[in-house]
Amino acid sequence: MRCPSCGCLESRVIDSRQNIEGNNIKRRRECIQCQKRFTTFEVIESVQIVVVKKNGSKELFDKSKLLGGIMKACQKRPVNAETIANEIESELQNSLRHEVTSGDIGEMVMRKLKDADDVAYVRFASVYREFKDIETFIRELNSIKEDFN
Repeated sequence: MRCPSCGCLESRVIDSRQNIEGNNIKRRRECIQCQKRFTTFEVIESVQIVVVKKNGSKELFDKSKLLGGIMKACQKRPVNAETIANEIESELQNSLRHEVTSGDIGEMVMRKLKDADDVAYVRFASVYREFKDIETFIRELNSIKEDFN
């Protein structure tokens, strides 16, 4: 970190404090050369995730859209949709991928819902996999039933 007074590149950290939200750190530093003190702020850089949709178009990842879809599937179910959305967003950020397909996100939601609640899983799957008839529903329900046996 360059000293604003003398331009020296070496300083020592005197004090560090994290803000309330936990997304940046305030540091008090002292220049090794001139002993002047100054403050720096470090901000966690998040990766901008681009979602590639089925039709090939691209848009920035929008957690609120993800949360909306999960909330519809979890309506009147004992599942915390926001927790699932946060976990998926965190996994995407940690993967360091700049692009992800909407299909990958859908599969992540399916895995989380299958572990959390079967009814929410079937609701989401019916829209995500575009169930066309009752036979498709029955096949999906039978596969869930087989998982329990």
